[in-house]
Amino acid sequence: MQIKSPKAAFCYKCVMRAVLSLLSAFLFALTLSLTLRPIWAQVPVPAPTPLEFGVAVEAGNTLAVKKWLAAGLPPDFVGDRFGSGLMIGAWIGNLEIMGLFHAAGANVNFVNRYGESALQLAAWRGHLDVVRWLLERGAEVNRTGKQWNALHYAAFAGHDGIARLLIEQGADINARTPNDSTALMMSAREGQEEVARMLMEAGADPKTENEWGENALTWAMRHKHFRIAKMVVNPEEFAKAVKAPPETYGPAVKSVAAPPEIEEVLEKMRQAQAAGKPTEALRKALFAAIALHRHDSEVSTIQAKRGRKGKPEVLVITAKRHEAGRERAELLYEAVRAGAALTTPAEVTGGAEGPSEISSILERMQSEKGKKRSAAELRKALHEAVSRFKQDAKEGAKAAPTVSGDPVAE
Repeated sequence: MQIKSPKAAFCYKCVMRAVLSLLSAFLFALTLSLTLRPIWAQVPVPAPTPLEFGVAVEAGNTLAVKKWLAAGLPPDFVGDRFGSGLMIGAWIGNLEIMGLFHAAGANVNFVNRYGESALQLAAWRGHLDVVRWLLERGAEVNRTGKQWNALHYAAFAGHDGIARLLIEQGADINARTPNDSTALMMSAREGQEEVARMLMEAGADPKTENEWGENALTWAMRHKHFRIAKMVVNPEEFAKAVKAPPETYGPAVKSVAAPPEIEEVLEKMRQAQAAGKPTEALRKALFAAIALHRHDSEVSTIQAKRGRKGKPEVLVITAKRHEAGRERAELLYEAVRAGAALTTPAEVTGGAEGPSEISSILERMQSEKGKKRSAAELRKALHEAVSRFKQDAKEGAKAAPTVSGDPVAE
């Protein structure tokens, strides 16, 4: 019988203990790494659809954003509306969301299909902190050519604090929109006195005319903003303007907000569609809201023509801050089909390079009544603009996921 020496047995036990210790340490480290590793890094993460992306980012879902970016989603991925994730963050005023996309390499000067940047969207919505954040990270204050810019949006919406900041950062106070209008003209139209005063003090040119020969005085007088009219001309010119017949400046068409019930139903449909839930009940609610609005609009129009107090004769239920005629109201239903969200000047006018066609043509038709040749030309231009709008709506509908159910019936 062979007997092992105590020394040899001792060495064997030491080796086994060392091996077991190393194995335990390895297993512990592996378990810890798997525990701390994000769940989305363990399994493949499918890219979101533009609708899913837009709904999640608008809701401020930072977990989803981190998951998608970690899985390799392009930082300038575009949602179903507003633009890239950083742009959506600018629209809702969410600096945390914007920071995530910026850290991943998002372009602060990225533009959406309407030619809008994050700076414009933040200026339109009145998010001063977001505007400052973007400027600190290289957002461009001025744009080349005739395009809507952040100062136009701030002036139109009356955000004087943002307008002041943009002017301090070198914004071109006489920059032109696609139809040659200026920020001063925007403030004159909307009655934004503080912004108009600020622009005049900064050296804005009140004589600048758009492509229809209209200037800040024209727009101020048309909409009865007499303090602004007095601000942009000398006393003699103002006295002359006041004495001129009102029709000299064309009819004032007021902005009418979209009925909240229609906006609410559209947003619920969008969220339900993103979550894969049924939308038929919501579609029926939408049809009912549209029918009710149509009825109310027609009744109010009749009352207005009879001299009774009622809603403005000209209504629009897509754009919150723009004017239009009944033809434009009919276009609402094409926009609803496409799931369009017409909410900013560039969206309403058809983009950065498209002229402010539909509503501007309607205004000219009103101001040039009785001129047969002009009327015929304008009707032709209107039909062409309407056709383009409908075509854009159809293309938008094809590009975005389709809402389930029958098409909107007119």
